[in-house]
Parts: sequence; C-alpha cells; structure tokens
Amino acid sequence: MTIEIIGMIWARPTSDLETLPGPAVQPEFISRITRLHEEGGFDRVLAGYWTNAADGFLVAAHAGAAAPRIKLLLAHRPGFVAPTVAARKLATLDQLLGGRLALHVISGGDDEDQRKDGDYAGHDARYRRTDEYVEILRRVWTSDGPVSHHGVHYRFDSASPEVKPAQSPHPPIFFGGASDAAIEVAGRHADVYAFFGEPLADARKLIARVRASAARHGREIAFSWSNRPILGRTEKEAWGKARHLLERALAHKEGTAPETLIASSQAINAQRLVALAGRGEVLDERLWTPMALVLGGRGNSTALVGTPEQVARAMLRYREIGVSRYIIRGWDPLPDVAEYGRELVPLLKDLAANEGRTVVPFARRA
Repeated sequence: MTIEIIGMIWARPTSDLETLPGPAVQPEFISRITRLHEEGGFDRVLAGYWTNAADGFLVAAHAGAAAPRIKLLLAHRPGFVAPTVAARKLATLDQLLGGRLALHVISGGDDEDQRKDGDYAGHDARYRRTDEYVEILRRVWTSDGPVSHHGVHYRFDSASPEVKPAQSPHPPIFFGGASDAAIEVAGRHADVYAFFGEPLADARKLIARVRASAARHGREIAFSWSNRPILGRTEKEAWGKARHLLERALAHKEGTAPETLIASSQAINAQRLVALAGRGEVLDERLWTPMALVLGGRGNSTALVGTPEQVARAMLRYREIGVSRYIIRGWDPLPDVAEYGRELVPLLKDLAANEGRTVVPFARRA
C-alpha cells in the first residue's frame, strides 16, 4: 500500500500561536507555500474552507498554476453552491489542473459557523443534504445525457453533463465527520475517509465503523489521518519545542490555563479531540494532546513529538490499520513545511517503501 503525504495551504500567513497582519488574500504567499510543499516532496496540498477566508476554488487554481506537479485537495461545504454548478466548477478546475484535483466534502459541524454563510440547517439535516448533494455531483460527472433530479433538498431538470472532470470517473472524494450521520454518508460516497490525529486504538475503532458503513453499500474505502508533528534533533529537544509552542499558544489565549478551556464547537470530531486531552497529556508514547484543549478541539490539533525517525515510525503504525494518506501541517507554517520536506517526508516515504527491511535513517540535509 503506497502512502500519500498531504500538506495545507492558505491564502495568507496563518497561525494558532499569534495574530499575523496583512490582507486576507496574498497571491505570492499562496505561490510560495505551495511551491515549498512541492519541493519538499509532498504529494498533495489541502486548500481549506473557513467562513472568513478567501475562496478555495480560486486559491486552488492559483496554487496549481504556481506549482505544476503537486496535487490539490479542495475543501467544499455543500449548501452554498448549487450541486449542478459545483459539478461544473469542480470539473473545470480538474481540467485546468490536468487531473490533479480531489474534493474534501465538509458538511459543517458548528451551527454558528454555518449561519455566517446563511445556512440554518441542523447537524443531521446538513448530512442528509450532503448525501443528496454528492450523489448529484457523481451523477452529473458520470452521465452521458442530461440529468434531472427531484429530491428533498434539490430539484432541477435536464442539467448538462458536458463539462467532465479530467479524471475518470471523477476526482477522488474525501469525507470527514465522526457522527453516525457522517459515517453513513461516508460509507455511501467517500473514496477516502479523513479523520483527526487520534490514538491507534481509537483510530482502529473508527476505521471499523466506517468500513462497516461502506460494506453495507458494497464499497471499499481508504483512510487519511491528520497530525501536526513537532520535530527535534533529539527527543528531548522535540519535547522542549512542544512545551514552548504550548506557552506561545496560551499567551495568545491571554494566559488561560489549558484545563479551563472547553470546546465550544458542536463538531463531534472537535469533541473527540478535547476528550483525548482529558485522558492524558501524552498517549501512545508520543501523541501529544494539550493543544487540542487550548484550541477547543478546532481543526487538526494533536501532535506526534520526537525525532524525525520516531515520528515517521509512529505515523507508519497507522498504516498497519489501513491508513494510506497523512495530512500534516505545522505550527509555524512556512518553517515547518520546509523542515518536514527536509527531515520527515523523505524518511517517511523511504520507510514505507522499505517496510520489513532494515532502513538506514534518512540523512539530515544541510
């Protein structure tokens, strides 16, 4: 089983540790961070979705033009763009990128955030809408003639399927969410189920739930695991770096102690990460949890801590339970991307390619 390493890009410098000035759209930054991922050996980059961020379709298009080899993963929330329009937009983008696009479908786990863009549907209703939405996307992409649909959330007649993706039958569909409603939709539609950085035992149980859902629909599914590694030349140095990052995050939160911060998000994934922090500061030897509590479970907020080899070997333990994609991002994005490209990504791929054989640790680059 080959592995895919996925990084993350933004339209502006972004940090959980400090407030960064500057306009919301910085084209040169998009180009720079995407090229840095490409040069570092990443296979793909994720353009995320936030209600206060630049449009992901355009960010991905610009990134793909700036870096001609790396693949793109576009986060998209159903409900704001009609599915027939989204099908054409995504197919067009896949054509412009030469078949390098994948779609990350995010139904949205927080009512307050959804309302910022005018969506007042409840949690389970959003997943029912997503189910219908993704079904429409796939039908439009794969049909030979006009598509009509009269459903609960969408109704249209004779939509044209002329604009096809470059990939056949369509770009890979990533999907996330840990609620029962989310896992049912994942089983029906996802090519890759993406989840946050949980310990092995928890990940194994979640993977089993998703596989069972996919099996009910006669499908198989791949898995993606997310993390924010913290690296050091020695293990001691890595843990010291982790503690310093925690101090910076707490200072950014005006000094509030991590144990007093409570997740405000309704997202099940966020609640799961906060619960991990309640179980211990370090799980599975080097899965570090305090940042999940500081950030209220928001986003990808657990970290593997250690030397590049220790972290790479810990990541590959998830491969044994079915993970083939890894979404990694740093705490100081540009320096961390460069470090991952020097120290972690080549070693991770080398170890994966030589699994079962003795591997000489990847030499640190000057």
